[in-house]
Amino acid sequence: MGSNRMLLLFAATLLPSLCVSWCVVWLLRLWAPRLGLLDRPNQRKVHTTPIPLGGGIGIWCGWLAPIAAGIFIVYWLRQDAALAQRLLGDWAVHLNGAAERIDVLVGVVFAATTLAVVGLLDDRYGLGWKIRLGIQFLVAGICVAIPELRLTLFLSISAVSAFLTIVWIVAMINAFNMLDNMDGLSGGIGAIVGLLLAAALLMDAEPASGEPQWFVAAFVLVLVGAILGFLIHNRPPARIFMGDAGSYLIGFVLSIATLLGTYANYQEHHLAVLTPLFLMAVPMYDMLTVIAIRIRSGRSPFEADRNHLSHRLVDLGFTKPQAVATIHLLTATCGLGALLLHRLDLLGGVIVTAIVACILALIGLIELTARRRLRAMSNESSMSPSTAPGSLEPSASSSTSADDRPTPTSDS
Repeated sequence: MGSNRMLLLFAATLLPSLCVSWCVVWLLRLWAPRLGLLDRPNQRKVHTTPIPLGGGIGIWCGWLAPIAAGIFIVYWLRQDAALAQRLLGDWAVHLNGAAERIDVLVGVVFAATTLAVVGLLDDRYGLGWKIRLGIQFLVAGICVAIPELRLTLFLSISAVSAFLTIVWIVAMINAFNMLDNMDGLSGGIGAIVGLLLAAALLMDAEPASGEPQWFVAAFVLVLVGAILGFLIHNRPPARIFMGDAGSYLIGFVLSIATLLGTYANYQEHHLAVLTPLFLMAVPMYDMLTVIAIRIRSGRSPFEADRNHLSHRLVDLGFTKPQAVATIHLLTATCGLGALLLHRLDLLGGVIVTAIVACILALIGLIELTARRRLRAMSNESSMSPSTAPGSLEPSASSSTSADDRPTPTSDS
């Protein structure tokens, strides 16, 4: 029975959202140029021809349509218990629980739509980072007023809990925005994180009811379906970009899903609360290292550049698809570790935490070692005889080192 329910859940969430998203994004590929939604090449971009923007609108439509249909069905069936029993069978017992969360869901929809609109305006007209960041903090602050949307982390001080929740929401929004710099990267990571988060919610029963967390899992899977519908158009070479409208939406919805979910019986598995952090380990690593590089270079942390993990991997010799696939695999590896947390005792949880930390440290060590080697090779090339005084031509490799080449990004 449980497996049948899960198959039905996946079919009822992934397929409708995927179809809606695919259709809307296909239309946007035709309409985006007329609407002025074009990502034009510049010194920070990989592409050499204008690419339509607005794929985020398709993700929003694919996510919202099934949610709106679900809200309508819940209200309709609650009016007729006999009909609900005939149509839903054993699922009918979940109607009341779903209805109790609809008010929160409506609030989340309005907040997500606000962020998507802000992202769309930035895609079309370009908004200053202070405006965008201010709106993100405002939306996150309003969400924190809803008791269900607040981190606990065993903290009894509500002000600290509220502050950490706001930081978490804003961090996830910007992590996915910064990841939107190569074809299929941000969307692919969003789908991986969403699938693993849904798996964690379905594998671990909610302490109060003993049932899998169907509601939050469905909420996440609808987003995953919408992302997959977009990725059909965004796979390399991309025919449309999601833009800030899409990255803001994905980051926000996933952050809310991590807040709505319960990951374990906290009395037995304290480290299970780290599940969202493990799922987001690689995106957070990318965001924090990029900010550190910018600050160390004396630039604003909000100034877009080509210093993201994906670009650094390309500088080290990866092709762009290889760099994207590597980051996808790293995200999946850390996320799979998160699925074990609710099944382990304290020592097991500490070991999994150490494994994830070692994976991130290994990425950093590989990057550091390879960059030093590239610098050494560049210095040797610059001192070769071909560049000595009196030579007719300078060496081709003496122009720009791998660290100095600009790298593209679409985080803005």
